[in-house]
Amino acid sequence: MREIVMDTETTGLDPLRGDRLVEIGCLEIFNRMPTGQTFHVYINPERDMPQEAFNVHGLSAEFLSTKPLFHEVVDDFMAFIADSPLVIHNGMFDLGFINAELDRIKRPPVPRDRLVDTLLLARRKHPGVSNKLDDLCARYAIDNSRRTKHGALLDSELLAEVYIDLIGARQSQLILAEEAPAQRTGSINDAPRRQREIALAPRVTEADRAEHRAFVATMGEKAIWNEFLGPAS
Repeated sequence: MREIVMDTETTGLDPLRGDRLVEIGCLEIFNRMPTGQTFHVYINPERDMPQEAFNVHGLSAEFLSTKPLFHEVVDDFMAFIADSPLVIHNGMFDLGFINAELDRIKRPPVPRDRLVDTLLLARRKHPGVSNKLDDLCARYAIDNSRRTKHGALLDSELLAEVYIDLIGARQSQLILAEEAPAQRTGSINDAPRRQREIALAPRVTEADRAEHRAFVATMGEKAIWNEFLGPAS
């Protein structure tokens, strides 16, 4: 199943009072594993940057003034997320800003039922404690040392790791990996299997593998994805 882990940065807290999107970061996962495909863009908000927001993400109005407007990137953004579920921490905040930008250019909103809100998942699993992204990283021993400022793509990468732990997918993957070599006595696995006379050509190229390794390298030595890399060729 394809899912998109996403985060945004903004000029403030309320799109209905003139606050705007300034950054979108998305990361594709398939069957709970990152594919290496990402979407990342800075956006010119066409307004000033309040000091409070600048202190959070470090994106100045001057820096953003040379970036594209939302209507110039919306087609690429919508094509990337397609109709996949959107995994977002405190998702209604980000979705509110996205839909406000879509409304400004007379585009239909993204439905709420596409949200997988990891904040709600965390509150159910860890009630009565703080479930901010940094807290969850600490709880699951995920290295977030690069997060000196909020950044949409970096936060999406961290959230992808948190999400795997929240839904228990990491344990499931490890269990499957341990059980895979075992053969059950008297099961269908005992039946002889036909083999292809000519093996199918691999669909993953060396360039794909190199690109994936380069992406994983940006996530730090403690990133869980290093556990799934085979030996370098």
